[in-house]
Amino acid sequence: MPRLAPLEPPYEPKIEDALKRLMGPVDAEPLNLFRTIAHHDVLLDRFRQIGSSLLSFGRLPADEREVVIHRTTALCGAGYEWGVHAAVFADAAGVDAQALWHGEVREGRAGVLVRLCDELHETATVSDELWAQLRAGWPDDQLVELICLAGFYHLVSYACNAFAVEPEIWAARPPEAASTRDEAAQPPA
Repeated sequence: MPRLAPLEPPYEPKIEDALKRLMGPVDAEPLNLFRTIAHHDVLLDRFRQIGSSLLSFGRLPADEREVVIHRTTALCGAGYEWGVHAAVFADAAGVDAQALWHGEVREGRAGVLVRLCDELHETATVSDELWAQLRAGWPDDQLVELICLAGFYHLVSYACNAFAVEPEIWAARPPEAASTRDEAAQPPA
């Protein structure tokens, strides 16, 4: 049961416009998350601007963008958002959503990005060693985007979790294992 029920139609014109723009060419009911944030019309519009900038106009390749989104939402235990991206973007971007949920991707560029997400989540910064790897592999504009992308999806995760947004019926479900936060709290075997 959501803590804050998503708005239902009919929507005020300003909200209806923002929701249509958020959904883009998809002819479907606006997502539960969007309709929940719609309780604050100004923030909904800003949320749309930042989200669409990162998803549609970002400078990162789709696979790298999705690695960061999947790993960040997994670390936050945000099954709602992880499930939307796993269902809609993972296959096309060529990412293994399940492996990213568990943090099992450790090689190559994707492995560096997983480490970035893990360090940002755990420490709110990036170690000098990791920064050197990032600096060697990504231009300045993409470095800015990587940090902002992880931060934005922390915001998205906080909203999904705090409002207890109900999953979309078509979205993927996270693995049945304990959430990433619970796994991290378990002592090693």
